[in-house]
Amino acid sequence: MFGKLDFILERYDELNGQLSSTEVLAQQDVFRELAKEHAKLEPIVVKYSEYKKTKEDLDSNKELLNEKIDKDFKKMIEEDIEELSGVAEKLEEELKILLLPKDENDEKNVIIEIRAGTGGDEAALFAGDLLRMYLRYAERVNFKTELLSTSEIGVGGYKEVIFAVQGKGAYSKLKFESGVHRVQRIPLTESSGRIHTSASTVAVLPEAEDVEIEINANDLRIDVFRSGGHGGQSVNTTDSAVRITHIPTGIVVTCQDEKSQLKNKEKAMKVLKARLYDVEQQKAHEEMAQNRKNQVGSGDRSERIRTYNFPQGRVTDHRIGLTLYKLEAFLNGELEEMIDALQLANQAELLKNSEE
Repeated sequence: MFGKLDFILERYDELNGQLSSTEVLAQQDVFRELAKEHAKLEPIVVKYSEYKKTKEDLDSNKELLNEKIDKDFKKMIEEDIEELSGVAEKLEEELKILLLPKDENDEKNVIIEIRAGTGGDEAALFAGDLLRMYLRYAERVNFKTELLSTSEIGVGGYKEVIFAVQGKGAYSKLKFESGVHRVQRIPLTESSGRIHTSASTVAVLPEAEDVEIEINANDLRIDVFRSGGHGGQSVNTTDSAVRITHIPTGIVVTCQDEKSQLKNKEKAMKVLKARLYDVEQQKAHEEMAQNRKNQVGSGDRSERIRTYNFPQGRVTDHRIGLTLYKLEAFLNGELEEMIDALQLANQAELLKNSEE
């Protein structure tokens, strides 16, 4: 580990020199890439410097114990050694975490797709609950959101809703939300008070940048048609709705929420790029050996990850066995405790795999 840290320190110093050179400053693309690498290494370098200073202080105190010193001073030095040993141990663990392989998508914006699953109208209403939950969470952490596509049903729920979340580290916070979310509650229409179980699926896709995904225009079929609301109601009288089919993969994206055909096309392309990027990512993950899979759970979107139980006021994440008895607050966007626990569990899994 320390050999790797010394190498990082050398590279960091090298980058400092390159970033201040007039030659690099004149090449914006080169400067941007080097600055990105510098920013990535900086937290490790800062933590390693802190660790080295602590070890120096620890060694100095240990040397003092070999000298002739009075009893009181010796006791004070021993207390310092005990405290510094604890600090050094903690810093070493933090360095191990910083050196873990990073998910290249963690800093990206995301596109979230929520679809009603089993349970009819109840599943669609729950999809609406999940949408509000994520929008409120985004508001709490100052992320921006944008609705990209909605397919509503008459009772106030959604068959499908797609929206973007923009903010630093959005994917790192929300990536563990992918999977099947199950709800247990008594529907308003249920006169006998019987608890119904229904489900909605959530897919969290890192937003693809243009440099990462190239789409050949010849691979697309673009259809335009009139937007229609639920119940056959006409939204507008122009052909503003857009359906894009990616012929090689068969992926179809439809957007009709905007009155402008151009805006609907832009939103549909954003979703299509994210889906194609996700297909590439899934292929790469499948090629990895089983013992190198580093996600909490399998990441399979057919996997039931969480249950929202209304009668008991609890939410349970089945991957890490965490139950929180604050369902109302959770659905109001207070997701931080769950997200932190999922990230910690993922780090623990990564550390375990790196030590095997």
